[in-house]
Amino acid sequence: MNVLIVRTSSMGDLIHTWPAISELKAHYPNFRISWLAEEAFADIARLHPAVDRVIALNWRRWSKRWWLPSTWREIRALRRQLRDTPWELVVDSQGLLKSALPASWAKAPLTGYGWGSARESLASCFYDKRHKVDWSLSAIERNRLLFARVFGYQPQGAPRFGVPAGERPSWVLSGRYAVLLHATSKTSKEWPEGHWVELGKRLSMQHDLVMVLPWGNDRERQRAERLAAQMPAAVVAPKMNLIEAAGLLGHANAVVGVDTGLTHLANALNVPLAAIYTDTDPAATGVVETPWATNLGGIGLCPSVDEALQALFTRKDWT
Repeated sequence: MNVLIVRTSSMGDLIHTWPAISELKAHYPNFRISWLAEEAFADIARLHPAVDRVIALNWRRWSKRWWLPSTWREIRALRRQLRDTPWELVVDSQGLLKSALPASWAKAPLTGYGWGSARESLASCFYDKRHKVDWSLSAIERNRLLFARVFGYQPQGAPRFGVPAGERPSWVLSGRYAVLLHATSKTSKEWPEGHWVELGKRLSMQHDLVMVLPWGNDRERQRAERLAAQMPAAVVAPKMNLIEAAGLLGHANAVVGVDTGLTHLANALNVPLAAIYTDTDPAATGVVETPWATNLGGIGLCPSVDEALQALFTRKDWT
């Protein structure tokens, strides 16, 4: 069966779809699974071993350059590619107009969330079949339940992301290291710089770890350099793509991160993780808590350095 999954963005949303993909492939190992995703996040879809093909679209760029002939040529090419592939079923697991519209280009039976269950209810008007899924569930469980209802099975057990760590980056020094994910999309989600500095000092002095600080733009790089300069053992990561970031996170001895997609990626790779929330509710958007991963904080709350260290080491057989 040739199935197209539509989940275009963002990084965390794609990662939250991995357990549903893992469960679907476990039930139907002969399915050929393709994934339609934004070019910026296509590597996240490619990381899952059950995904046979990734089709990229550039909706974000197109929306900013919609009047250019080159934009319309690219859109027509994507429509032809989707239309000419013999899909048996298309599943829009995002539930937005920007995902339902390209999903409809596939000219195949299309299913997704029902009215009131989709993030934008109007998106459900594109679907041939609709499924009601409770909004009180986490994003991961909503995806798992949608897939289960579409394909006729029951979700069982804890979520299984099913993605390997990948290769350790060649630039990472041999030895033990912690990744500090200090960068996020909103300043209200940030953790104070003083907390990061104290955390880096204690992780180095008490646990013999080198701090690695990734970044995604110039502002984040400047902060990474500023933080690293105040820590006894720290390096600023080079510019990385998502495949390289997965390798870095997957081989880390510890990860501390704010509410950002890379924190969810670390969660999926099953490394010791303290996820810090200051402006969002971890019950809705937090990582999947395991013996290795803990959510801290919440809306209007600022976890302490002690809480982060306790989350990393106290409840786990950490070495």
